[in-house]
Amino acid sequence: MTAGSRGGRDLDDLDRVFSALAHHSRRTILLVLQLRGGEMTSGEIAGRFDHSWPTITRHLRILEQAGLVHVILRGRERVYRLDTGPLFAVGGSWLRRFESTA
Repeated sequence: MTAGSRGGRDLDDLDRVFSALAHHSRRTILLVLQLRGGEMTSGEIAGRFDHSWPTITRHLRILEQAGLVHVILRGRERVYRLDTGPLFAVGGSWLRRFESTA
C-alpha cells in the first residue's frame, strides 16, 4: 500500500485523530466544548486549565489539525467549534473492524 493510496490516507486520518485523543488535556477540551454547546473562545478554554498559554495553544492546534475543532475568527477572538464528524468517521470505522460477525 502506498502513502497516496486510499488505505494510506485512511491510516493517516486514523493516526491524526487517535494522536489528538492520546493526551488527557485534549480529550478534556473536547468534552468541555461538547458540554458548553460545542463552541468556546480560546480564552474560555484556557481558563479551564492550569497550563500555560503556549501549551493550550499547542493542544488546540493539534485538535484543529486532526479536524476535531474548527477555528472561527470573530473580531480579535478565536472561537473553537467542535466537529465530531472525524471522530465518528475515523474512530467508528476503526472500531467496526472489531465487531463480531456472529
